Amino acid sequence: MSNLALEAINVSKRFGELRALDRVSLKLAKGGIHALLGENGAGKSTLVKCIVGFYTPDEGEVLLGERQQTIANPRDAHDLGIGMVYQHFTLIPNMTVLENLVLARPHLPAVIDWKKERRAIGERMARMPFQLPLDASVNHLAAGEKQKLEIVKQLLLDVKVLILDEPTSVLTPDEADEVLGRIRDMTRESGLSVLIITHKFREVMTYADDVTVLRRGKHAGSARVSDVDVKGLAEMMVGSEFSQTALAREAVAEQPVKLDIAGLSVEDDSGMSAIHALSLKVKAGEIVGIAGVSGNGQRELVEVLAGQRPSAGGEIRVMGEVYAGRRRDLLRHGFHCLPEEPLRNASVARMSVAENLAFRRFDQAPFSVGGFLRRGAMAVAAARAIVDFKVRPPTPDTPIGDLSGGNVQRAILARELGERQGRPMNVLVVANPCFGLDFTAVAEIHGRIMAARNAGAAVLLVSEDLDEILELSDRIHVMSAGRLVYETTPQAAEPIVIGRHMAGHGGENHVH
Repeated sequence: MSNLALEAINVSKRFGELRALDRVSLKLAKGGIHALLGENGAGKSTLVKCIVGFYTPDEGEVLLGERQQTIANPRDAHDLGIGMVYQHFTLIPNMTVLENLVLARPHLPAVIDWKKERRAIGERMARMPFQLPLDASVNHLAAGEKQKLEIVKQLLLDVKVLILDEPTSVLTPDEADEVLGRIRDMTRESGLSVLIITHKFREVMTYADDVTVLRRGKHAGSARVSDVDVKGLAEMMVGSEFSQTALAREAVAEQPVKLDIAGLSVEDDSGMSAIHALSLKVKAGEIVGIAGVSGNGQRELVEVLAGQRPSAGGEIRVMGEVYAGRRRDLLRHGFHCLPEEPLRNASVARMSVAENLAFRRFDQAPFSVGGFLRRGAMAVAAARAIVDFKVRPPTPDTPIGDLSGGNVQRAILARELGERQGRPMNVLVVANPCFGLDFTAVAEIHGRIMAARNAGAAVLLVSEDLDEILELSDRIHVMSAGRLVYETTPQAAEPIVIGRHMAGHGGENHVH
């Protein structure tokens, strides 16, 4: 009898001239956790979408057990016992936990008996790895609780194969270990089979049984996790040219404060307080990291600094002068910013990559002469930036909205970290700068951020990736409920302590 829960055999998929998958195979054992690794664009998402029916493979087949299956759509996948938890939440925000769980079922009666549903789901919830209040509105759940709800939603559908796409990207370290630990327990106890897409080697080495690596749409290797190490996995992903190099953090003498935030208060979109009397100083030549779970005021802080949201009190000074976030302030003070969701917050989707890259200096030479735009000069500058930051496709006239999320990120980073025509970068604010990028691109972007710091910029790094915060920062703050609640250094940092403060359970505010 086969020990395989699912097998993909020689799956190929082409989009026009692009061969996204080239005869890729994968074997998922019953009752095991299988990690799927690969650089951005390696074909991971395409393979998974072929398995769950979003795409029809051009070649190859998918087997459940030993039987070949035709999966024409996600409904077919569900009927065969395959469920998927996506990287972005698919919950209905204004409904309760109970309502989300009931409405997730593919077949519903014309009239729903809510008392019966509550009783049935309540009984089954008691046997789930995570307990959630059925009457709570999804709007009021923390990010970790939403992720748990997404997983429970699939488990209540009695899936036999569960696919998790970056399941810990919004979780604190404690929550990540809890979720993956409970999932691992379920594979051992109930025979659930899990395929996890992740970019975090620690999670692979700690929780996965097997691993498959894709590179440029092809199968680069598979192994038992116990038989490989991080260096071996990295070499599978990028080839033998991989090398791990430490970031060159240069010693910087005592430097002046370049970014000074004093008593800042900010309201969210509903008029409620999102940030409460926040004060923070960032000196030249240092990176101050702000860790925190999404939804604790980080987005509003970055939006105020980027000039996209008014403050409700307090003061911001850059280079000793009052800063209001207007474009002339950004240019005069050498203020650069990469906000969250750059396609929505830092670009115009229908305009070309070249036009978006020229936003900072579109009315200055060489992009403008005598009041007329010089699109040729924009295209030349964009072509250089595209090569430097490896934006794909490498065509300046492509609308930026047609790029993948990772490549939009690269393009906006090219604008903010690229050529500055001799102007100094005094302040750099970056929010989740490596979201959607593969680990080689992450290393490159981290190197550029460190280079800005070494050149004397005051860098404010806002990130939900604690590993990124620990790697880059000179000082670390934790933000919870709109306040800075904890401060430490990377040398003294304890991830468990940081995670507790991120989750709002750290006790009194203090500096470590």
